[in-house]
Amino acid sequence: MSKEYFTQEQEQLARFAKAIGHPVRVAILQMLAKQTCCYHGDMSELLPIAKSTLSQHLNELKAAGLIHGTITLPTVKYCINQKNWELAKSLFDALLVEVVNSEEPCC
Repeated sequence: MSKEYFTQEQEQLARFAKAIGHPVRVAILQMLAKQTCCYHGDMSELLPIAKSTLSQHLNELKAAGLIHGTITLPTVKYCINQKNWELAKSLFDALLVEVVNSEEPCC
């Protein structure tokens, strides 16, 4: 199918879905969402994965726009991107409402 077939919202929702499609990324988002301010420190001390693997997961979340990351050595700061977090929430909410409100049962 042509890319023009999909709406901007569908494309964005797919990017968000891909970004949260791994349990480590879900754990990272949950950890950051619980913070009252941006997280400073080494997440590899909290998550049972190698630093290189963690870096790949953080890059996926940053590429999707769900988190911000600032590196000012020796400090690394990670925060939820509130604007995109709200966008993701509204897009997922809309999708789930559509599915729940579908009139005909599948089976």
